[in-house]
Amino acid sequence: MKIDNSVKSAAGLPPNDGRTRSAKESPKAESASGGGEKVELSSLSARLQQMEETIANTPVVDSAKVDEIKQAITEGRFKVDTGKVADGLIESVRQMLTAQPGPA
Repeated sequence: MKIDNSVKSAAGLPPNDGRTRSAKESPKAESASGGGEKVELSSLSARLQQMEETIANTPVVDSAKVDEIKQAITEGRFKVDTGKVADGLIESVRQMLTAQPGPA
């Protein structure tokens, strides 16, 4: 399974292409442009941007857990629960079969 570390934009919106002001920009930049345009972000929008930044800075892998498992394998303490592995494989196959369209 491949884990994608990228963060998708909220609600499928395109990324900021420079036409909108981010929540971090100061209002002075707005008035200095002289364009007379005013852009306001709702508190929800600002919160979503904060959440996206937090998620982007959160590691996808728990390095401490990986190191713990590596150490257990090295020392011969790591035991594989074959029943759990088998149950997981069977459940995956069930999901794939359920998702397939029937014969035409």
